[in-house]
Amino acid sequence: MKKSQAYIAENKERFLKELFEIIAVPSISALSEHKPDMITCATKIAEQLISSGADKAEVMPTDGNPVVYGEKIIDPELPTVLVYAHYDVMPVEPLELWKSDPFKAEVRDGKIWARGADDDKGQGFMHIKAFEAMVKSDELTCNVKFMIEGEEEIGSPNLGKWCEENKEMLKSDIILISDTSMISLETPSITTGLRGLSYMEVTVTGPSHDLHSGLFGGAVANPINVLSKMIASLTDDNGKITIPGFYSDVVDLTPIERRSIAETPFSEKEYKKSLDIVDIVGEEGYSTLERTGTRPALDVNGIWGGHTGEGSKTVIASTAHAKISMRLVPNQDNKVIGEMFKKHFLNIAPKGVKVNVEYHHGGLPYVSPTAMHAYKAAEKAIKATFGKTPLPFYSGGSIPIVSTFETILGVKSILLGFGLGSDAIHSPNENFPLANFYKGIETIPYFYKYFAQKG
Repeated sequence: MKKSQAYIAENKERFLKELFEIIAVPSISALSEHKPDMITCATKIAEQLISSGADKAEVMPTDGNPVVYGEKIIDPELPTVLVYAHYDVMPVEPLELWKSDPFKAEVRDGKIWARGADDDKGQGFMHIKAFEAMVKSDELTCNVKFMIEGEEEIGSPNLGKWCEENKEMLKSDIILISDTSMISLETPSITTGLRGLSYMEVTVTGPSHDLHSGLFGGAVANPINVLSKMIASLTDDNGKITIPGFYSDVVDLTPIERRSIAETPFSEKEYKKSLDIVDIVGEEGYSTLERTGTRPALDVNGIWGGHTGEGSKTVIASTAHAKISMRLVPNQDNKVIGEMFKKHFLNIAPKGVKVNVEYHHGGLPYVSPTAMHAYKAAEKAIKATFGKTPLPFYSGGSIPIVSTFETILGVKSILLGFGLGSDAIHSPNENFPLANFYKGIETIPYFYKYFAQKG
């Protein structure tokens, strides 16, 4: 890998410039007005794949946003790595909280600041540039295929069908993904588990139109008050979710698993300081790392209704709305949990209001076995560049499509992420340390080297 590493060192500044060009495209999948940007971004990525050495790269249509597919087959007898990433990003609001233009990347304090800097343009781009370094240095040891989608941030609603239609083209031995984080540069880790997701939207409707709160207050059910009480009842004082049957399939951690998590370097003091919070809260009887990585959670992601603009307006709103996500753990089925939620939420609705519950999207939890050869290859790769053996780590995040890959393509995934928990993904001022970006590019070629040594 010496030639690849030398190539990376010589081209670092160009890699960064090219990443900034990809970041500059506001490819926000959740907002329909950015549909043209999705095409633009996909086209730029396909061009990058070709210039980096892919034999072919094309922008392939789906029922939604396109998938960029590329490949380089050096020998059909060699192992094939399928790289997955996504080029869509989250909305940037509230825009006023950003310290710089979210789509004009800047380097400050040793970090790249922009929407998509980490999730997932920065991390996905690491793979393209690592691939380029291996090709240009004649050190590519495996066949490579790229599948870079534009709908991950909205639950990948069309990728499963696209994979089903292209199973032969996507044949591979392992799926390699960098859309997760590690504990730190000092304590590298590999994500071995992802939580699943059920994402819901609820609407509570009262009167047919907004009412004067003085003339009608106290006599008519207020949808905002009702929704607030309903949401509050979804968890108890011990942090447990109150939906009947919710924990039926949850398997408790073994003592060995709990000891392993407890040995993971973690400072509660630093955690609170980094988030500017006074204390931590959560399900009673579990540590912070257990709560975020191995236990279910329910959170309100947005709530609105009535007058939210400047000044006062004394009204009882006709409707109130909320978006609610539930993070799930192994054995929990996202669709089953969605139905449980819907039944319970309708059951607890008081008289005087109508309630509608909509399931938006979701995905199953995923576990990446540490015994498989690909994990060992990733472990060796990190040790080669970090000088330390990485820890296995349970992530609280979700990548819904990963479990779908295993179902449709019959292939396991390795979650080789280089982000940090402090990167503010999905939030204003998203960032990605330059050291992590470059370390990712340097590490990925070693994964190919060790994965090709199978058998």
